[in-house]
Amino acid sequence: MTDFNKLFNDFASIKVAVIGDVMLDTYWWGHVERISPEAPVPVVAVDKKEYRIGGAGNVALNTAALQAATTVFSVVGNDDDAKILKGLFEQANINTEYIVHSDKRITTNKIRIISRNQQMMRLDAEITKDITKTDEDALVAAFMTYVQKERPSVVIFEDYNKGVLTETIIKTITQICKENDIIITVDPKRKNFFSYKNVDIFKPNLKEVIEGLNILVENVNKEVLDSIHTQLKERLDHHTSLITLSEKGVFFQNETQSNLIPSHLRNIADVSGAGDTVIAVASLVYASTKDINMAAEMANIAGGLVCEEVGTAAINKDILLEECKLLIKA
Repeated sequence: MTDFNKLFNDFASIKVAVIGDVMLDTYWWGHVERISPEAPVPVVAVDKKEYRIGGAGNVALNTAALQAATTVFSVVGNDDDAKILKGLFEQANINTEYIVHSDKRITTNKIRIISRNQQMMRLDAEITKDITKTDEDALVAAFMTYVQKERPSVVIFEDYNKGVLTETIIKTITQICKENDIIITVDPKRKNFFSYKNVDIFKPNLKEVIEGLNILVENVNKEVLDSIHTQLKERLDHHTSLITLSEKGVFFQNETQSNLIPSHLRNIADVSGAGDTVIAVASLVYASTKDINMAAEMANIAGGLVCEEVGTAAINKDILLEECKLLIKA
C-alpha cells in the first residue's frame, strides 16, 4: 500500500526548477451600460483589476502549492509588469532570484476584459521572438549557479512558444542536468517539439503529438498510442512518453511498461491550466518515487480536479491527497 501521507510530506524535500515562458494574467472586471459614441463598441466601466501568475509560472504555482521548494527561470522585461509578477511569485513562496531582466524584452501580459462573466476582449502585450544570445548566456549562467548551490531533484521545461526556450537553452540546460543527475520533464509546444532529446518525461497532449508527428488518428486506443510512443522515441530518444488525452485520461509508456489510465468523472468548468498541473504533479511524484505509473495516476487526478475551477488554478494539496487515497488502489 502506498503511504500517501508520507509521499505528500516528502514533496517538501524536493527542489524543483521551472524553466520557460512566464506571464502575467490580468483581468479587468467591469460592466457595460452603453455603446461608445466614437465607434460601435461597448464601453466597459472597470470595477476592479486582478493579477494572476500565468504561463510557465502556473507550473511553478502548482509545485509550490504542493510545498516543493520551487525556483522559476525565465526572461522578463525591465517593466512594471515584471515587478507585479515578481510580487505574485514571492507571495506564493516561489524563488525569483534567478529570473533574467532584459532591456530587449517586455514582460508578457495577457489582459482579459470581462463583463457579466463574459470575456469581451483580450489584449496581448508580448515579444515572441527568441531571446538574444546575451539573455541566453545570462539564463544559463543563472541556472549553473542554482545547480551548484541547490542541487535540485527535477527540472521542468514549460514551453509556451514565447521565445525563452531556444534550442540553445534547451540543449545546454539538458546537458547540465545530465551531468548532475537531475530529472528532466517537458511540457512541449510545436516550435521546439523535437528539440527536447534524452529527457526523462515528455508530456505533450494528444493534439500536440498528432501535429508534431503529422499523423492522422481516427480512434484513440492502446495500439495507436503505443505506435505514437515508438515514433516519438525514434526522434527524441527519451525515457517516458506521458500523453494527456483530455476526457479520455492519460497514457504513458517507456521501455518496460505502459498504461492507458481513464479519467475520473468530473464537473468540468474550465480546462485551462490542466496541462500545467499534470506536468507539475507528475514531475514531483516521479522525482520522489521513480514510479511512473503512480506519477501518471496522481497527475491524472490532479488535472481533473483543477478543471472543476474557473480559470487557471493551482492544485489544492489537501483535496488531492484525499482524492488519491480514495481513487488509487495501490
